[in-house]
Amino acid sequence: MAMSLARPMIRSPALRMTSRRFESTAASKASEAAKDTASKAQQGLSRVTSAAGPAIAGAARGVGNALGKIGGRTGRLIAFVERQTPFVVYYSKVGAEVAKLVFQGQKMSPPSVATFQNTYQTLWRSFQRGTLFQTPQNILQQARNLSNAQLATAGVVAAECLGFFTVGEMIGRFKIVGYHGETASHH
Repeated sequence: MAMSLARPMIRSPALRMTSRRFESTAASKASEAAKDTASKAQQGLSRVTSAAGPAIAGAARGVGNALGKIGGRTGRLIAFVERQTPFVVYYSKVGAEVAKLVFQGQKMSPPSVATFQNTYQTLWRSFQRGTLFQTPQNILQQARNLSNAQLATAGVVAAECLGFFTVGEMIGRFKIVGYHGETASHH
């Protein structure tokens, strides 16, 4: 009950006025000076940004125009890269967003730096020793040791790949029936 009576008194304008009266004027002046300095810095930064933006864009245009004047194979290569750049940027951003969604949805986390270092050190050592790739005898021995469940899984994956390839071919050719071939070549 005492707490419920104290709240309206704390919120009263008369009590707020008395608390303001006891504030330090030096602290309020310092905070005002800091705010003023921050606003001036922000204005200066925005002026610099607005002045530098067109300069950078102009320099980029100048470089683009200079590269556009190059002829021959190099000019065609530069023109091709310039045409492809927006697509590459767009699809890389889309890919990054999809990867982020997959990581969040699967509750995945990237491996630690120690895991990366360990993995790549092991790969580098095996590359230096020449044991990066297995010998055909080792591959054959591993194939003999496969269980029936692993063979069945491999068969299902192979069938899925063949099915997706076939459907892709049908969609790509807009035909369900195979190629007709040339009738003139048959005698």
